[in-house]
Amino acid sequence: MIYIFKTSVDTKLKFELATVLLNGLLPNASWNFDLEDCDNILRIDSETEIMESILNNGTFDCIELEE
Repeated sequence: MIYIFKTSVDTKLKFELATVLLNGLLPNASWNFDLEDCDNILRIDSETEIMESILNNGTFDCIELEE
């Protein structure tokens, strides 16, 4: 399933921190950021259910967008 989030990842440092976090939390998922989008979109393709609460941990904020 593909999950789409609006995020607060808007700098290189936040991107690097988010990369470490996402790789640790979701080792079997594919994900990418679209930082050229005004909402700094994060797309996650994962067999596991992703809830925004696991991503909102102080590194960055995210809100799941409706498709």
